[in-house]
Amino acid sequence: MRIPAHTVCTAIRDDIVSGVFEPGGRLTEEVLARRYGVSRVPVREALRTLESEGFVTTRRHAGACVAEPTEQEAADLLEVRMLLEPLAAARAARRRTEAHLKVLRGLVRLGQERARRGQGEDLRALGGWFHETLAQASGSPGLIALLIQMRHKIAWMYAVQAPARPVESWAEHGAIVDAVARGDAERARALTAVHAERAAGAHRLRVRTSQPVVNTASGHH
Repeated sequence: MRIPAHTVCTAIRDDIVSGVFEPGGRLTEEVLARRYGVSRVPVREALRTLESEGFVTTRRHAGACVAEPTEQEAADLLEVRMLLEPLAAARAARRRTEAHLKVLRGLVRLGQERARRGQGEDLRALGGWFHETLAQASGSPGLIALLIQMRHKIAWMYAVQAPARPVESWAEHGAIVDAVARGDAERARALTAVHAERAAGAHRLRVRTSQPVVNTASGHH
């Protein structure tokens, strides 16, 4: 049975994001094909896709290696996401379906309940699903693909602290859904911009870059 390249691509990406393959580490087709029980053809295709996404680089003499993002690249990525998430929310207010609203409301209900009980582990997954569904509701395939790809890259580059006040964070999610449900694009955009900025403050660069990491976060609590 031929396993499609996109499945292999997801498996390699997940292993890069979770740190199985370290930045700068070599990725040989032979080793990867053995690890995932596939031929080298889908592995080669997957590595090309991951290179276009910025997870993999090809070096002369060394072949494919895990990319080593710089601090600047990581900071740029967060900034771009802070611009795109509000855009996606504004579009969702115009294009969402009843199905999107139903899922978003269900996630907010669950999130608020878990936040009150202090179940932090569940909240992380629910937050990811919330933002992914909000992106899907924008009805813009290009924007959806970009946001999902950025979410993977940010998870790779940053450790995210849980919000200090999860109940408030989920109240913000609820307000965004209300604006989307009313079709109020400007309010959805504004609320998401504030929410995205606050969330960005909880991101701490993982010590993975080849440069010395300057911790600008210390002393600003």
